[in-house]
Amino acid sequence: MSAETHGLRGRFGYWRFRFRVWRGQRPFWAGLLTLLAGLPIAYFPYAHLSLGALSLTMATTAGSGSLIIGVLLVVLGLTMWFQSAVRVFSGVASILLSLVSLVVSNFGGFLMGFLLGLIGGALAVAWAPGAPPAEGGADPAELPGSGKGDDGDAGYVPPPGSPYAAAYGESPADPAAGQEEAAAQHPVDGAETVDANGRHSAG
Repeated sequence: MSAETHGLRGRFGYWRFRFRVWRGQRPFWAGLLTLLAGLPIAYFPYAHLSLGALSLTMATTAGSGSLIIGVLLVVLGLTMWFQSAVRVFSGVASILLSLVSLVVSNFGGFLMGFLLGLIGGALAVAWAPGAPPAEGGADPAELPGSGKGDDGDAGYVPPPGSPYAAAYGESPADPAAGQEEAAAQHPVDGAETVDANGRHSAG
């Protein structure tokens, strides 16, 4: 595989990652469905269908109203993308316009625009930005036996080797340090030790 192919894949992966980050920071699917809802509502009153030699026109006296509703739904969908702070207002307005389109625009674009607008508006109202990840690891209040929860024991102290030891202010036990301390207290038979004066003695 050539270097040019690797470069194209790298750029594609970079822009794909950027798009995923951008999509996660706003009600993307709510805006998309709301935007799509405006298309059939605005299109069908001005559509001319031909069945052989027969021409069908679905224009009504409320054609201008259908066009206005369709354009407003498209604008609301873009607002959900680029002004997510007003997502609740945009969602409620999308739901109301979808309900009005049932009467004004051929049953809401033959129910297609009506359903898309309702779902998109509901998603916009329900969407909330994600909470940032907590820093500092686990909260000691959530650890078992921390004494800060409902079932904790205030006198509980985890053993030195426990992974919860750091949460209680205890340093985890170092196996190497423990072995060196045990070797100093109980020397092996035949091994030489050094006393305080620097003299060697056999065990």
